Amino acid sequence: MPLNPSIKKVLVIGSGPITIGQAAEFDYAGTQACRALKEDNIEIVLVNSNPATIMTDSVMADKIYIEPLTLTTIERIIDKERPDSILSGLGGQTGLTLSMQLAKSGFLASRNVRLLGASPETIDKAEDRQCFKDTMEAIGQPCIPSDVVNDVTSALAFAKEIGYPVIVRPAFTLGGSGGGIANDEAELKEIAANGLYQSPISQILVERCIAGWKEIEFEVMRDSIGNVITVCSMENFDPVGVHTGDSIVIAPAVTLADKEYQMLRSAALDIITALGVEGGCNCQFALNPDSFEYAVIEVNPRVSRSSALASKATGYPIAKVATKIALGYTLDEIKNAVTGTTYAAFEPAIDYVAVKLPKWPFDKFVYAKRTLGTQMKATGEVMAISDSFESAIMKAVRGAEISLNTLSSPVIAELSDSEIEDKMKEPTDLRLFLLFELLKRDRTVEELFEKTKIDRWFLYKLKNLADYETEIKNKELTRESYVRGKKLGYSDAALEKLSQSKLPCVLSPTYKMVDTCSGEFAAVTPYFYATYNTEESGGENEVLPFLSNSGKTVVVLGSGPIRIGQGIEFDYAAVHCVKSLKELGYEVVIINNNPETVSTDFDIADRLYFEPLCPEDVMDIVALENPCGVVVAFGGQTSIKLTKLLSQNNIPILGTCADSIDMAEDRDRFDNLLEQLGIRRPQGYTVMTEKEALDAAHALTYPVLLRPSYVLGGQNMTIAFGDDDITEYMRIILAHEIENPVLIDKYIEGKEIEVDAIYDGEDVLLPGIMEHVERAGIHSGDSIAIYPAAHIDDNMAQRLTHTTKELCKGLAAIGIVNIQYIISNDRIYVIEVNPRASRTVPYLSKVTEIPMVDLAVKVSLGEKLVNLGYGTGLYRMPPYTAVKVPVFSFEKLIDVDTHLGPEMKSTGEVLGIGCNLQEALFKGLIAAGYKMHKKGGVFISVRDGDKHEVADIAKKFNYLGFKLYATEGTAKAISSAGIPVSIVKKIHESDDNPLTLLESGKIQYILSTSAKGRLPARDSVKIRRRACALNIPSVTSIDTANALADSLMSRYSESNTELVNINSLRMKKKTLNFIKMQGCGNDYIYFDCFEQEVVSPEYLSVSLSDRHFGIGGDGIVLICPSKVADAKMRMFNLDGSEGLMCGNAIRCVGKYLHDVRGVQKQNVTIETLSGIKSLKLFTRDNQVTGAEVNMGKAELDPAKIPVKLDGDKIVSRTVDIAGGSYDITCISMGNPHCVVFCDETDTLNLPEIGPEFENDPLFPERVNTEFIKVIDDHTLKMRVWERGSGETLACGTGACAAAAAAVENGFCPHDETIRVMLIGGDLYIRYTSDGTVYMKGSADIVYSGTIEI
Repeated sequence: MPLNPSIKKVLVIGSGPITIGQAAEFDYAGTQACRALKEDNIEIVLVNSNPATIMTDSVMADKIYIEPLTLTTIERIIDKERPDSILSGLGGQTGLTLSMQLAKSGFLASRNVRLLGASPETIDKAEDRQCFKDTMEAIGQPCIPSDVVNDVTSALAFAKEIGYPVIVRPAFTLGGSGGGIANDEAELKEIAANGLYQSPISQILVERCIAGWKEIEFEVMRDSIGNVITVCSMENFDPVGVHTGDSIVIAPAVTLADKEYQMLRSAALDIITALGVEGGCNCQFALNPDSFEYAVIEVNPRVSRSSALASKATGYPIAKVATKIALGYTLDEIKNAVTGTTYAAFEPAIDYVAVKLPKWPFDKFVYAKRTLGTQMKATGEVMAISDSFESAIMKAVRGAEISLNTLSSPVIAELSDSEIEDKMKEPTDLRLFLLFELLKRDRTVEELFEKTKIDRWFLYKLKNLADYETEIKNKELTRESYVRGKKLGYSDAALEKLSQSKLPCVLSPTYKMVDTCSGEFAAVTPYFYATYNTEESGGENEVLPFLSNSGKTVVVLGSGPIRIGQGIEFDYAAVHCVKSLKELGYEVVIINNNPETVSTDFDIADRLYFEPLCPEDVMDIVALENPCGVVVAFGGQTSIKLTKLLSQNNIPILGTCADSIDMAEDRDRFDNLLEQLGIRRPQGYTVMTEKEALDAAHALTYPVLLRPSYVLGGQNMTIAFGDDDITEYMRIILAHEIENPVLIDKYIEGKEIEVDAIYDGEDVLLPGIMEHVERAGIHSGDSIAIYPAAHIDDNMAQRLTHTTKELCKGLAAIGIVNIQYIISNDRIYVIEVNPRASRTVPYLSKVTEIPMVDLAVKVSLGEKLVNLGYGTGLYRMPPYTAVKVPVFSFEKLIDVDTHLGPEMKSTGEVLGIGCNLQEALFKGLIAAGYKMHKKGGVFISVRDGDKHEVADIAKKFNYLGFKLYATEGTAKAISSAGIPVSIVKKIHESDDNPLTLLESGKIQYILSTSAKGRLPARDSVKIRRRACALNIPSVTSIDTANALADSLMSRYSESNTELVNINSLRMKKKTLNFIKMQGCGNDYIYFDCFEQEVVSPEYLSVSLSDRHFGIGGDGIVLICPSKVADAKMRMFNLDGSEGLMCGNAIRCVGKYLHDVRGVQKQNVTIETLSGIKSLKLFTRDNQVTGAEVNMGKAELDPAKIPVKLDGDKIVSRTVDIAGGSYDITCISMGNPHCVVFCDETDTLNLPEIGPEFENDPLFPERVNTEFIKVIDDHTLKMRVWERGSGETLACGTGACAAAAAAVENGFCPHDETIRVMLIGGDLYIRYTSDGTVYMKGSADIVYSGTIEI
């Protein structure tokens, strides 16, 4: 079937920030999808909150919105862009859940938008646990005994019926979030409660635990006419019970008998057919190792983490093919890009082994619980390809950057048998290495199988490696034993160390091609892996025909596995580097081992080597390729660490040389440079022992900052406040057998500033200066960062620019440089200089529109900044503000303290772009997952050093109406400022303590700062961990708390911020003409849209209506062209929401048309959202003084108002609102109104009562409320609370509703003029017998002017 011709404009929803369970694989999938859509000339609208992605690059889509991934935002983008389709399956669980919610609410149907790839019914069958279970039973596929429940009681009842242990799987979640294995009732209560909270539909599956069965996955594809294929089978090294994201995974499945393989393959094809998936689908099975019994675990009807692995393992571009299928193509119509001749209907065949090894964050979180279960904990992964499992697993371990180049761990080798046995009781990240040590100690395969249920095949393969190590240990290597070792995957350095002898020879690898067809067809894939199947023994080096020896080959080193501190941002930079070099005419080779990334897509570079970024592996490729240069600047610390090796081997490094990189990292050399340049830095020392560290700390005085040299992501950085902290820190660090010294500096509290710069040897370009919200002491990756810096004046900016240039010049740092400063007492201190790309490159590139990587590459090759079109010095200030907000995955990591400090803890980031800091910050916080509750409770407990500042924050939350709770010392500081606060006892002092308070549901936020942290036993850590488990935002910095409170105090909401298409960013402020007019005191700011475009009226209404910081008014009104009337009126309230009608504004629009636009008619028509209204204008000296408006008929039908009450109409109906009893009359005059007659209006506490009416569940669209005193049968006195604006001086539609209600209640007569007295003046209303309402009132121009936005 050819392309569906009705698909013209597609919305692609991304997956948002990198979190545990949803990482870079979705940037890879989304990028492939966008490229596939572009091939068919589809207009693409992309929304994603993650700026660090290739998919949000300007070339990937026609419109790109870096906006929060929330229902409200997606609905607004759909309304603005009007796509005909949504691609739902490429944004991970985030994109799939949003698509499902949009479909189920009826929103997509109301906008004629369809879901591509998977229908709502298909998604439900796979994601809704009950539907999934029913579907599997209907097609005869076995499921594990289970029950779908919606409450904890039902979960406990089912577990009692089937017995413990049980597995909990929440519906519609990612990475096993909220799930786990419960061994008893207490554990189930906690896991079930958390799972129900995490599930967007409050649903969990409780199933019998079958831990110990094999876990097998099939990646399958299906098109619209029913063609189905399997792309890849995969097998988990760990049995069921460990999340597949935390398990070593092997492709293809290697331990299945043919009957088992065919049985599960057929099941996978039957499942995708029954579900009706059109595109990619991942099926997970549990297989009893002792029989042919199996069960379906779960199915992902979307591109998943496993899809990326399967794509890279086979070369089959799953995301691209899934996108083509979604467009209407069939598998036999989609060309295989690898061979160029076969089609996507051809099942890949592979003649090698691919092994995925997870990358866990436990090296950073030393107190985290390392046990692996059904909730994923890995932040990333590596993949290794080879011709045997042994070689592949060795490559994977070597490339995982865990300080090991074999499976032998020196730390584990020191353990006794009983200690190893104890650590083996539960699966952890160390299990592979524990098993290997036991095999070396002659434990049998059978014994280890019984303990772990890891398949014997894997254990025998590990035994092969263990036996080999035992064989060569401390023995001279022969050629035969050396060659065998190379084929088993050992590096030369590892073999020399094991044998304690020199190598008998040096064997170079041969490189094989990943071709999807086991060599059956000719392939043109420049995608290679190393083996030691030597040419002498018949092995063919398949890369040789691809080598050009042109002298213009450049090798780019990737960044390896995603981990905290080195994430997707570095892959972004590497991909852009490759692109720039190719455009400059170079042949580009990339080396990387991360299967999740865009850089390891086979058609990004001219050649891809899927190999570890380790010395020998890299040097073998460099020797083969003979490049004119190697790029290390874009691979983070992974590639930087190889600089010295490359330099020693006389390999040219493009950009900053090895000596300059060493100077930036070496404390003494860098200090000498700063002294020469006259640049300050915090005083410090280098130390190697605990005693030296204590002596240094005493000399500097506490607090001090400790960190190892040569680190990324602040790994193992901490602030020490006393000797105990030094002792604890040094013992942890020294256990790692450090080679480089520990740096210890005086901690300076000040404003942290970050600068990215490009230096060409003469000039420097600063795309921007970024300011951190949190003062120095919190890692830059964990700080909220503002661009442009909000509190840096021109003088300081010039000083920073000059200092940056001097540093670049002193270091001879050619290319891209990242520098972090502290500003304290108007002095500039350098924290560190990184002569490489940083995490900020992607977001700064996007918001400045400066191609930073491209410029860095060009100056590294000798070009000068003055010729590249972006000038030198500090780049121009933008009209926007961009705020980067970090995102954490603490809920997945048990016992990790959430307190932020100098060691990085965030896994990802989001970006908020706004016209000012308040708007950008609000968007960033929403995108990061903050719920932005505006009422409830706040628990505060701060360290002594923060108590002098805590009262100011407490004031803000108190002003917002939050109830404050605090521990005793903090409460004393708050109450001394006259702020009411409830004291909460410490955990050990009372049952009514912080933990029970958090569990009560009374708390929406906690502010918790402490001088000591990390240890899970400390009260402060327990409180923060409990808040994390209960999904209560936990703020651990005074500065972050201030930012949050300020954002809550702003009037921004998800509905009124500007939707920013970064492909149309304004480079300077835009001038708009306005006119301020008022009718009966109702003043609005009017924009003539006949002559000018207003892009974001919601935002303008919020910002300009503010009477202190804006023009001031009750909202804004757009006067627009109309095809059916003299003009169209759009009115926006103070909160940015759009009103259907405004009686006072419409008269002013009539005046504007007559007096300003020259519509010289006595009778005009104006189109509104509630219909076309007719106006009769009254003039004096040819200027309109007022108008009578035919407001149309009053609507009394409750369903059309709307109000959730029965009956034909609501007249004098008694209802309960916020505990009070009121007689109400409900009427719609284009807007919904609730009229309340009362004895007195002047004494009403409207700010308290009004919001209760506005937001009561009786009124699904909120309501305007009029409080009326009847003066006589022709006179009413009125106060009004308008939805979205609060109390106003007048409301035209409200006056109409009040008069109509007075007639309906018998207080006033039909067909006679009723005077309605408002604070702003009088309106005159006539309610006729046929239900029509006429309103008469004044209209005046206040003033006109221009604004810049």
